[in-house]
Amino acid sequence: MQRQEEIVVGLDIGTTKICAVVGTVSGKDINIIGIGTHPSIGLRKGVVVNIESTVESIKKAVEEAELMAGCEISSVYAGIAGGHIMGFNSRGIVAVKGSEITRNDVDRVIDAARAVAIPMDREVIHVLPQEYIVDDQTGIQNPVGMSGVRLEAKVHIVTGAVTSAHNIVKCANRSGLDVCDIILEPLASGEAVLTDEEKELGTALLDLGGGTTDLAIFSGKNIKHTFVLALGGNNLTNDIAIGLRSPHAEAEKIKIKYGTCVARNISGEETIEVPAMSGGKSRKLPRQILGEIIEPRVEEIFALINREIFRSGMERFVSSGMVITGGGALLDGITEVAESVSNLPTRLGKPQGIGGLVDVVNNPMYATGVGLVLYGARHYGPKNRGPQKFRIRDTNIFNRIINRMKRWFKDVI
Repeated sequence: MQRQEEIVVGLDIGTTKICAVVGTVSGKDINIIGIGTHPSIGLRKGVVVNIESTVESIKKAVEEAELMAGCEISSVYAGIAGGHIMGFNSRGIVAVKGSEITRNDVDRVIDAARAVAIPMDREVIHVLPQEYIVDDQTGIQNPVGMSGVRLEAKVHIVTGAVTSAHNIVKCANRSGLDVCDIILEPLASGEAVLTDEEKELGTALLDLGGGTTDLAIFSGKNIKHTFVLALGGNNLTNDIAIGLRSPHAEAEKIKIKYGTCVARNISGEETIEVPAMSGGKSRKLPRQILGEIIEPRVEEIFALINREIFRSGMERFVSSGMVITGGGALLDGITEVAESVSNLPTRLGKPQGIGGLVDVVNNPMYATGVGLVLYGARHYGPKNRGPQKFRIRDTNIFNRIINRMKRWFKDVI
């Protein structure tokens, strides 16, 4: 049984599945020791719509992970996605107080950069530094200890709906879990599937989930742009259910077993068995029909993502191509369609840089869960554990503002 402070747990609360991944941290090594999954029935497009159903799914996924890992789970790093997520870039400038830049100066410039007008119904989830500028010297990643009189920071701010974030915390709390932090899911997936070279050169990471498709653009080892498209694997399933006139559950099974994105690669002789809606006699149909249903929807998703990359002016930051991960990445021919639509070299993203149960999690659908463990370990690990952002009975904005003011007064005194 592992000591509690060495365990980091990622909780991926997705539209189609809840996934709990347990990892242990020893030095720089992170080993996966347990995983639990359960179908998710309380979410729609990444947003909680039924608290009780979500709580039950979380409990079952966590119990399964506890059994495999042989430990008790009390706190998690939860992922957040959904159409309500918005990201934008900001910058802040401060004068350096002493002869060299200190950690306090960096904190002040980050606070200056995040001092933007945000509606009351939205909450800042991440403030991600992109680069620092010291007296016109650009491209600095860590300015602490440098000499200068002016410090500037470029940051990417990710915001989400207050209610959606709090509902995720509430579901975890009701399952008996503390939430150490809420992490944007494509940011977590990037920790698991991207190499340092890809983050440096510039890569578009696409997380194809059940309810949403999440885009994160990395360049210079930092995140440049985030975007959430409210289309995902469930839309493909709906298309199949309508096109083949089959029950939704059967359409999902047909998609997983026979689904392909490239209709022309299917032989005209291949057939699939389609169950009838009311339990009647099943029908045999050419498999090509399935490809003709799936291919246009997948092309639409990639076309909308491609349009967003150009609309945001980020096309120059994706020189090393596109990496596709998430459950939707398992669809046959997905990389072929992505390359033809976006004209970018594309590969599948599977979790890497971990030990332990590598074979079990070597699948794009576990990228977010493993990424949450890696993000939690690297940014808030046992030796680097910062103040917990969300706790039971500490989820409202008022309490967090009071706590922040107390810290400010403490620094002043």
